[in-house]
Amino acid sequence: MLSTCWLLFLHSVVQLIPNHLNWIEHSSLSFLSAILEGTKSLVDAGLSCEYLSEVKDAREDPLPSQECNLAALCDMAKELPLVSENGEDPVQFIEPEDGCSTTHLDLFTRITENCMDCAMEVTLMGEKYIIPPRCAFLLSDFARMQPLVGCEYGKFFDLIVLDPPWENKSVKRSGRYSFLPSSQLKRLPVPLLASTGCVVVTWVTNRPSHLRFVRDELYPHWGVEVLAEWFWVKVTRSGEYVFPLDSPHKKPYEVLVLGRYQLPMEEQRVIVSVPSALHSHKPSLSEVLRPYVGADARCLELFARSLQPGWTSWGNEVIKFQHGIGCHLERTLRLSSRLQRETTSSTASHACL
Repeated sequence: MLSTCWLLFLHSVVQLIPNHLNWIEHSSLSFLSAILEGTKSLVDAGLSCEYLSEVKDAREDPLPSQECNLAALCDMAKELPLVSENGEDPVQFIEPEDGCSTTHLDLFTRITENCMDCAMEVTLMGEKYIIPPRCAFLLSDFARMQPLVGCEYGKFFDLIVLDPPWENKSVKRSGRYSFLPSSQLKRLPVPLLASTGCVVVTWVTNRPSHLRFVRDELYPHWGVEVLAEWFWVKVTRSGEYVFPLDSPHKKPYEVLVLGRYQLPMEEQRVIVSVPSALHSHKPSLSEVLRPYVGADARCLELFARSLQPGWTSWGNEVIKFQHGIGCHLERTLRLSSRLQRETTSSTASHACL
């Protein structure tokens, strides 16, 4: 279970390098030292709480991927008329049929909401997907986001998290998923979705040009002020880096660029966790960002491939990781949330701001 559980130890916040440093300076010895120091503090706490184990990890086979090609279906669905063109309600609600299952929904042209306090099950092309409680999603292509921004929906969000499909050579070679050119990201209607003071968070690969683009072009284009860079450090269940920290190829961390119109936040922060067994499945940021957006914040994730309770999500693979073969993820997310709350409560005195 721990191999798929993200252990976000929130008790230690490490302030790293100032915002004005560029990516090359990030590779300096002082930067590596800061990553080492922050990770050691978090891993030590994980070992002491027995969330991590000093026993070396055994190699595990990756989880099987689903057969239903959601991105291809979304591409074909672009030919369907939008419900707004027919004057229909762009939002549909999951209603219980046969207990906790629903089978007949228009998942491609409407926002789907589960307003219930329990998870529901939907079926698409014969495949079953688990929909968390109190969440909403839009399964669509990049060009079909209108239901989210239309006046009929009328929602503005206090937190927007983006996990763009960045273009890179390995993605092109593997064909694992489609990518989006950086220039296309500017077309995302973030200003039409964000409330005043909205926190905007973007996952960025370790490619320097992508980081520069987000900081120098994308955020200024949206009117978002860059405030912070945080780092997600990936470790094994025994607390070791998944790749050497000084590897010239793959790094054991990814970057989060945070921006906001108001209110300060830590310039740098380290998040350490065991990565999911599902490829490119990012850890939930709900708990770690809660102090900055509030408990009742309206949260939106773009390019999502999974759903979270209380969130609205969009993407052309938005229910990919809700597939029935990975339904254990719901239990994992609940366990992860409980561990986060326990860790925050029991170790608050060790926080370093």
